[in-house]
Amino acid sequence: QVQLVESGGGLVQPGGSLKLSCAASGIGFNFYTMGWYRQAPGKQRELVASITSRGSVNLVNYVDPVRGRFTISRDNAKNAMYLQMNMLKLEDTAVYYCNAKHTSGVESYWGKGTLVTVFS
Repeated sequence: QVQLVESGGGLVQPGGSLKLSCAASGIGFNFYTMGWYRQAPGKQRELVASITSRGSVNLVNYVDPVRGRFTISRDNAKNAMYLQMNMLKLEDTAVYYCNAKHTSGVESYWGKGTLVTVFS
């Protein structure tokens, strides 16, 4: 049974930081592109960042609104992915979801999400 479990969400003021974690089980973690998505109230779910392992190298991708503020990482030994979020803004408020997509593109799994609220 595949499980993706997010944690680390919470309340933070603008300029603050949070670190999200995603624990994966039931998949061959190394063979999956891992991604963080977010969905703000009234908006569609959107990609935030993704990370793919290619041997000892990780290929990362960020969307423009978070580049330079967020850092995605993964620990293949622990089947875990992280998102360090710094300099948070009001517009970063959303439910953040963990996604695992097999590099073949055939399988894709979602976590249930963790809420990040940036308030002033």
